[in-house]
Amino acid sequence: MRIFYLLLITLLSPHIMAETTEEPAFTTLGTVDGVELRRYAPGIQARTPLEHSGQTNAGFRRLAGFIFGGNDRDMEIAMTAPVEETLEPEPTMAFTMPGEYRMEDLPAPDDAEVELVEIPARTVAVLAFSGWATEGKVADRTKELLETLQVRGIEVVGPPSLNQYNPPWTPPFMRRNEIMVGVGAIPAGILDSNYTDP
Repeated sequence: MRIFYLLLITLLSPHIMAETTEEPAFTTLGTVDGVELRRYAPGIQARTPLEHSGQTNAGFRRLAGFIFGGNDRDMEIAMTAPVEETLEPEPTMAFTMPGEYRMEDLPAPDDAEVELVEIPARTVAVLAFSGWATEGKVADRTKELLETLQVRGIEVVGPPSLNQYNPPWTPPFMRRNEIMVGVGAIPAGILDSNYTDP
């Protein structure tokens, strides 16, 4: 199940994913039919493949091992939010590295299945939802997001991903989850006239 990794958080550290946990920087461009359009700054992710979508426990364990010292410098790196799981066609899980780091500042992972990837600035569409991110709910919200973008004539770029922000003790009604997908140029008239597509 997609929530397995949340249980691992508790076992690995009582301090990670606290209220002050860093999140990637972005600018909100606007909202269309409940879908938020954002522009993210460049960043770096530690990423690992999953055998299939929903196999979160093994992926989380590998990534957590890296940031808790499983690297060539025995260096600990702060946990950030969200934990991102790409849904298709080749499922992956990723932690975003804190914004203070450049690629040359980061250690090499001990685990060959963990790689550091530079993520360029990007425009994305986001549909948020609360509660537990069950497979059925994720599928429904992903379909809703993609259908909204299609109706509005917004091109989808790349696969959608599930992003989960909260520690495991957060009550379901307070949980923050998002389905996110990259998008291309925003058609004229959808956003404010002062927006220029980068």
